[in-house]
Amino acid sequence: MVQDRTFLDVLGAEARKDLLRISAERTFRTDEHLLLEQDDSSHVLVLLEGWAVVSTATDRSSARLILALRRRGELVGEMAALGGIARSASVTALGPVRALVVPGARFRAFAGRDPEVSALLMAQLVSRLRTADEERRTLASLTVIQRVAGRLLELEELQRAGTRDTGGPGDEFPVLAQFAQHDLADAVGATREAVAKSLRLLRAAGVVRTRPRRIELIDHDALRLLAAGGNIGLPAP
Repeated sequence: MVQDRTFLDVLGAEARKDLLRISAERTFRTDEHLLLEQDDSSHVLVLLEGWAVVSTATDRSSARLILALRRRGELVGEMAALGGIARSASVTALGPVRALVVPGARFRAFAGRDPEVSALLMAQLVSRLRTADEERRTLASLTVIQRVAGRLLELEELQRAGTRDTGGPGDEFPVLAQFAQHDLADAVGATREAVAKSLRLLRAAGVVRTRPRRIELIDHDALRLLAAGGNIGLPAP
């Protein structure tokens, strides 16, 4: 879920100018879809401000599985633009989002005439495929509380990366503050009840504090130990 540097960070000055020339800026409201799964559109977006959730439908009626979070500077929608295929996931604004919108044909031309951009896209694809493989391993082998602990740490790291980008404070948790318990359940591939139980245990042990749409991490060492399969002597449920 976390990349040290984003697509926009790595893009050279001339390529960035070219990207701005072929794109238009758009804003999205909280919970508004940037992209829809199975849609046949081909445009690409580059996030300029805000956070977006990448998710896909599951066999459970109204449930979804959160695949990733995307932050300022990240690219979304490129697979449909480059591969001519339907959208494989939905992308939804976690809060207010500002983004560049690039028509698919223009993006293909942009990538095709600049070897730097082509190499960057390939590196991003490899990174995301590796992340997807790790997510499948996690779902198959870890308990819910292990997945919750690991995901909370990933969300915090994502937040810290975002505040480094913008120069914002490092001691607040804007992503976690917008993440409700049902979002966390979607992010770990578990039921809301199972995640609520895990959070109750973590609260009782003083590892986290929770309020409506806010989860604060108190004991990072305990979370790391749990994520690795260790035992911190959690109370009985």
